[in-house]
Amino acid sequence: MNKKEIIDLLQTNHEVLIDWLGKQPKEIWEKGPSDKWTTGQHVLHLVNSFQLLNKALNFPRFFLKHKFGLCNRATRDYETVVKNYQDKLKLNQDKARKFNSKLKKPSLKSRKKILQKLCIVNKKLQNKVRRKSDLNLDRLVIPHPLMGKMTIREIVMWSAYHLEHHTIILSEKYENL
Repeated sequence: MNKKEIIDLLQTNHEVLIDWLGKQPKEIWEKGPSDKWTTGQHVLHLVNSFQLLNKALNFPRFFLKHKFGLCNRATRDYETVVKNYQDKLKLNQDKARKFNSKLKKPSLKSRKKILQKLCIVNKKLQNKVRRKSDLNLDRLVIPHPLMGKMTIREIVMWSAYHLEHHTIILSEKYENL
């Protein structure tokens, strides 16, 4: 995917999530299926994920290169990134659950602020991608807690899918709680 396609996908998937949330009663923000995250926790998880990626992308190229190295393979396409994530998630349910176990439950009162934050961190990521060179998107790597080292392009594509992934979970399991 080129930069424009990635940015468009980030925006589209964000809009689909926001649209779905807007059609639900606000009260589901604090609800979820038994032993699962609340709707608010899903959104907060996405905010945290975007914030971490934005923070990593604030580091200068030389730091990322020194800390994590450079990619020595071709960048994976979107479909491969998605499939690899789904496979890793299936194999590492306990690891994923443990990684996210301490996520606080946001109150209904904080809903508007968290949704605004999601919009802001998504726009920041889009701007960072827009400003990065294709060479840096494909050569610099950063670690993903489940997937290991990924190129910046791959992890941004994953972030776009991550929005879709949580929207699907919410729409399939959380609607009409």
